[in-house]
Amino acid sequence: MHVPKSQRYPQFMQPTDNTSETYFRNLLESAPDAMIIVDRDAMMTIVNNQAEKMFGYERKDLLGNSIEMLLPRRFQKQHVARRNNYFGDPNLRPMGIGMELAGRRKDGSEFPVEISLSPVSQPGGMFISSVIRDVTERKKMESELIAARQEAERANKANTAFLAAASHDLRQPVQALTLLHGALRRTVKNPLALEMVESQQQSLDAMTNLLNSLLDISRLDAGAIEPEIEDFSVQRLFGRFSAEFSRQAQHKGLEFHADDCTAMVSSDPNLLAEILQNLVSNAIRYTDKGTVTLTCHETPGCVRIDIRDTGIGIAADQLEEIFQEFHQCKTPGSNKEGFGLGLAIVRRLAKLLHHEVTVESDPGRGSSFCVHVPTARGYVAGASEETSDTGTMTHSDASGTVILIEDDIKVANAWGLLLEAEGYRVATAASAPEARAVVQHLDHPPVLIISDFHLLDGSTGVAAVNGIRKEFGRNIPAFIVSGDTSKVVDDARSLENSVLMSKPVNTDLLLELAQEAVATGLIKND
Repeated sequence: MHVPKSQRYPQFMQPTDNTSETYFRNLLESAPDAMIIVDRDAMMTIVNNQAEKMFGYERKDLLGNSIEMLLPRRFQKQHVARRNNYFGDPNLRPMGIGMELAGRRKDGSEFPVEISLSPVSQPGGMFISSVIRDVTERKKMESELIAARQEAERANKANTAFLAAASHDLRQPVQALTLLHGALRRTVKNPLALEMVESQQQSLDAMTNLLNSLLDISRLDAGAIEPEIEDFSVQRLFGRFSAEFSRQAQHKGLEFHADDCTAMVSSDPNLLAEILQNLVSNAIRYTDKGTVTLTCHETPGCVRIDIRDTGIGIAADQLEEIFQEFHQCKTPGSNKEGFGLGLAIVRRLAKLLHHEVTVESDPGRGSSFCVHVPTARGYVAGASEETSDTGTMTHSDASGTVILIEDDIKVANAWGLLLEAEGYRVATAASAPEARAVVQHLDHPPVLIISDFHLLDGSTGVAAVNGIRKEFGRNIPAFIVSGDTSKVVDDARSLENSVLMSKPVNTDLLLELAQEAVATGLIKND
């Protein structure tokens, strides 16, 4: 069917000669998108080749017909009102902003489109030019990306949940072994048996360190750790490390010294503590004689925490490799203790906290690791801070009743043996309601409460501690113990006069803290 030139173009677009017509036609047909021009009555007056291909019609079937024929039937009626509104206020803009637009082919199938509208006003009337793009492939890609992101989020949530469960379930048997070993060490007197117990302790320490390191690496790589930044004194960490690492150093015939450091820093105290613990443990492991020191130096805007040792040192070509997983120094004199995970954890945690870690080493003479931590806002380097009395405290002998709340019978029995070997009486319960029932039969208030965080009936150690304290009307010191490393246990961190301990607990440190808590009625967290 031949369409006369006067019907192919509106009057204002009539070409004046064959050359102009050819140019206009080539321009229109070479456009990558469908182009349709309609008049005031929404009748199609111009369509290009892409429009024919996109909608499956021949040009003669489109020209002179309403644009609504290219819309899904469910949209046709409302489109009439929308185009009338557009003619009332014509302007260059995308069509259907915020809406999902669809076109309808001759065979009735639908496909997603994007449409741009532009008015063409002439003395002979108003025309609307529309550029239509088929976005089927783009929508498909978007759907695939959304599905992939949702799947990744589900996998991440599942991984996080698994790590939390694994952290608790894997630590439970190690916790029982640690407690039983602590009780055994306090009851065995035979020298040969004590030597065997000491060997057992070394194996238990190795297993504990490996478990903690593997779980830490997994949680860091899964993005399951979020820093909780606060301002605090470095002494809060140094004071804790003095007792913990002095024992380790003495066991190897080393001296360990931690400075008094009143500098205030801005960091996550738990994650920074983990960085320093790994560095100090490494220093002690790779030092056979001499000293390990923990010092701090204040500079404007930063506190540099140094861990120095007189150990075997590290060759220059290994200074970068030592931060890789399972790497162990090949320096002469090094041993096979450890698993090469401590420094890998240090690097990941430092990156998470945006703290720089540097290292200098002289093979055969020792190493120095430095952690650069920002100072707290408003803190002036060198400013004095009142410190508490650090004199040695005389503790009373272990005595009194400890309320133990633990729903794992094997772990509860191990706790009982450890505490009774130390001299405490132990009353046990498996849940918060059971603990409140148990305390009804006590003649005197307990001197200490020790509770697992997750309990049998879905209650928590926090609820159990609060219930017992309410029963006696006093703020009884409490230890909350958990193998859960997720934010679920955050309630325990804010519980007054208590401390949150991670499984498996260090029995020596626990009993030392218990003795102090019983003597003073207070838990010292700093």
